[in-house]
Amino acid sequence: MRLTQGIHRAVQIHADHPALLGDGFELTWRQFADRVARLAGVLIDHGVEPGGRVAMLAANSPRYVEYYFATLWAGGVMVPVNTRWAIPEKVHCLNDSGATVLLVDAAAHGDVPALREACPALAHVIHADGGDAGGHGDYESLLAARAPVADAGRGGDDLAALFYTGGTTGRSKGVMLSHGNFLANSMTALVNLGIRQHSVHLHVSPLFHVAGGSRVFTTTVAGGTHATIPRFEPELFLEAVQRYRVTVTVVVPAMLNALLDYPHLDRFDLSSLELLTYGASPMPEALLRQTMARLPGIRFLQSYGMTELSPVATSLGPRYHVFEGPDAGRVRSAGQAVYNADVAIMDEHDRPLPTGQVGEVCVRGPMVMKGYWRQPELTAEALRNGWMHTGDAGYLDADGFLFLVDRVKDMIVSGGENVYSAAVENVIHQFEGVHECAVIGVPSERWGEAVHAIVVPRAGARIDADALLAHCREQLAGYECPKTIDVRTEALPRSGAGKVLKTELRKPFWDGETRGIH
Repeated sequence: MRLTQGIHRAVQIHADHPALLGDGFELTWRQFADRVARLAGVLIDHGVEPGGRVAMLAANSPRYVEYYFATLWAGGVMVPVNTRWAIPEKVHCLNDSGATVLLVDAAAHGDVPALREACPALAHVIHADGGDAGGHGDYESLLAARAPVADAGRGGDDLAALFYTGGTTGRSKGVMLSHGNFLANSMTALVNLGIRQHSVHLHVSPLFHVAGGSRVFTTTVAGGTHATIPRFEPELFLEAVQRYRVTVTVVVPAMLNALLDYPHLDRFDLSSLELLTYGASPMPEALLRQTMARLPGIRFLQSYGMTELSPVATSLGPRYHVFEGPDAGRVRSAGQAVYNADVAIMDEHDRPLPTGQVGEVCVRGPMVMKGYWRQPELTAEALRNGWMHTGDAGYLDADGFLFLVDRVKDMIVSGGENVYSAAVENVIHQFEGVHECAVIGVPSERWGEAVHAIVVPRAGARIDADALLAHCREQLAGYECPKTIDVRTEALPRSGAGKVLKTELRKPFWDGETRGIH
């Protein structure tokens, strides 16, 4: 099985059915397949060989969807680059992956000189917005001049993508996901989400994240229709749902908050929208209740997982999005295991725990990653005994519903973005006068969780919070920077082994709150 197979099938069964909409594009499956085959030829002309890495640094667009499949059609490996990263983070991603070709849009074009200087393997840059810019290849001109090439036919266990996630030591990790991994996820998604050839999926979640990227594959397997918008803005989102007759999309709680606050929500025709799926951030129950009351004709579904799981392990369907009756209370869970996943709760010695006991959430199945790119020790640690150790703590009830209670790895999820506290702490420690610090997630109505830094100065030193924040902004993406900084003189609480007790630091903020899912 290969990820490009869905294109061949769609051309065979309904070549003139809409495949891709957005930004002036209205492509049928026949046209989409032709453009993908031409772009694959362009990539091969630029030296991409089987297994070669091709990166893209851009906002969502029809061309981003084409990049996904053209890279695979050429036999290459996708490396989507987070547009919100700072330059050093982008440089690490490109150098670590060894990407030789980079596609950029107009917004990212200003980064190209710095990236080319710092990334010696980067041989070619293609300007993906059309029009020549700074001598780089023009996407549309290159496509027009290139004949289509045959599908390379890679599939199964062949590497399809490297999706980079933050690292607990500050170094981001390339998660190796195969064709088989993504197809395993798509098979369960087709059932759980009900995506079919009549479906229109709006890609609003960034395509440099696997949450958004996996839906590209599922929609293609189904032969449905892709619709894209470059970013989430309430009016842009609502207009797209109305114009393209969108049936399904994935959001994070911050988006729902913005929609509910938008004064003209009721002016738009959302009658086509059948299913809103959500995840990636804690979902406050109050927000869910408000959204369901405001959009009564739409069903809701929650997914839980992580990049390493391609990405879904459990799902909570519309049946359990109720607040009364026998199914009430399930909405506080992360749902039950998807059809091809084993979910277990393990203790610190990797022994299964009984129902109701809290331990680490572990997952086994065909969606589990191949490993971390060029990091065998981390791979062995994460995939102990054949199980993916998620780093989340939770328990299973008697009916197999997963309830999450904490994050073993202290990851913060803010507005759908993963923030690793160690990476932020590394930057804070570089600021003059800092003795020790701890970064935790605190409740946020807008973002689900917000990054909060607790800083202890060195003896005799003074820490200016504004100056520290400016320092963070130079080294980190905006979403990684602390929203609030607490400068205190007392030492941070520590265990007998000398580890900072972040559980104690969180308590004043999370008393009465429930930390959610990612």
